[in-house]
Amino acid sequence: MAEALVIQMPSGPAPQLVLLFHGVGAAPEDMLPIGERLAHEFPQAAIVSVPGRHASDFGRGYQWFSVSGISEADRPRRVAEAMPEFIAAVRHWQAKAGAGVDETALIGFSQGAIMALEATQRPEPLAGRVVALSGRFAAEPALAPPATTLHFLHGKADEVIHYGHAVRAAERLVALGADVTADVIPFLGHAVNGEVLALMVERLKGYLPQRKWREAIRSVPPA
Repeated sequence: MAEALVIQMPSGPAPQLVLLFHGVGAAPEDMLPIGERLAHEFPQAAIVSVPGRHASDFGRGYQWFSVSGISEADRPRRVAEAMPEFIAAVRHWQAKAGAGVDETALIGFSQGAIMALEATQRPEPLAGRVVALSGRFAAEPALAPPATTLHFLHGKADEVIHYGHAVRAAERLVALGADVTADVIPFLGHAVNGEVLALMVERLKGYLPQRKWREAIRSVPPA
């Protein structure tokens, strides 16, 4: 198995932990441009690109689950089987960085986004933020994660994972009461470009999670 790529790691406990998860057939180094941008924006954060746990069926890179012969009916099972390893990887880096759930952001591209999104459907929260880049849920979400804010960023010209998956998931999550943003980028395929990076930073730095907003309101003394 490949080693994780540590892009930035403070000497003491990290005020923020950002974990990056690549797509199928890729490697931690493929997320380096995203990690470098985040390191510039969050100079005190621990930023790590985490490899998939298995060699890819494509002959290069890594994967969390095989996509060989995959179907809509079969995808949830494959993701569920891979989830314990995914959760263990997140917990490992949280312990190593000294960061809690609320201080953790999971940023995944394609299959990495699928794993990060599906992790929000577990009873125990794993991260305060999840950013799905060209990703989707394995199945329609059934739970509004109370401790997690979700951000979808997806190219409208994506021919690998249709942007409609992100739109429908966001609508479903909002109906369930989740804290969600969704951005669809015209003319962009299954990729991350400068516009996506800028939107991602804007969401992470400028968007106040609903739970934080509610806490702020409760802390204001009555007039």
